Amino acid sequence: MILYPAIDMLDGQAVRLRQGKRDDVTVFGHPVELAAKWRSKGAEWLHLVDLTAAFEGKTAHLPLIREVVTSFDGKVELGGGLRTMQDIALRVEAGIARCIIGTAAAENPELVREACREFPGHIAVGIDAKNGLVATRGWVETSTLTASELALRMRDMGVSTIIYTDVSRDGMMQGPNVNATKALIETTDMDIIGSGGVSCLQDLLNLRDAGCAGAILGRAMYEGAFTIEEALAAVVK
Repeated sequence: MILYPAIDMLDGQAVRLRQGKRDDVTVFGHPVELAAKWRSKGAEWLHLVDLTAAFEGKTAHLPLIREVVTSFDGKVELGGGLRTMQDIALRVEAGIARCIIGTAAAENPELVREACREFPGHIAVGIDAKNGLVATRGWVETSTLTASELALRMRDMGVSTIIYTDVSRDGMMQGPNVNATKALIETTDMDIIGSGGVSCLQDLLNLRDAGCAGAILGRAMYEGAFTIEEALAAVVK
């Protein structure tokens, strides 16, 4: 299982939100410095989220994204505000190894099909769920699609990797929704990266044992519940 330390960027800072709420923010430092830190601790992948773009549909972070990619000097995946082919192309040109399409996957699935054709191997889909239903636009809106329905549609479009987040657990350090994550893995037979609510090493082991291809490390790591070295030693085989 691959571990992905997360850096959520909002207005040029590295932050964590509780349940995706823009007004419930904790600042953890500068994205470039944190990227270098996580790389030095052994991370091979970095999970980068452009919250400004997710909330506003556009980004001013492209120069910062390039700096983060250079500082990390490994593989970086990025989500947040990817709603057009140009949005995706700009991130790929900035050095992003995997672009995570979120809101647009539910609202404009043909974009995913086109992106998978144009950038093979560089496209994943982020599925964020509230009570099993897909949440969009920075988690402020909820669709009528279930997470599994959307994942299966995305598989038909050529997607093999899903980043799955239970919004109610994100940033709360109450444990991920392992049952829902496992059900998604079993229903879709896709590579599922678990996200949201990881609070301790046991949560990571639970996600690994559920069959997750990866897990995202957020608030618990930042607040010292465990170190990235401990997480890597515990779950990476």
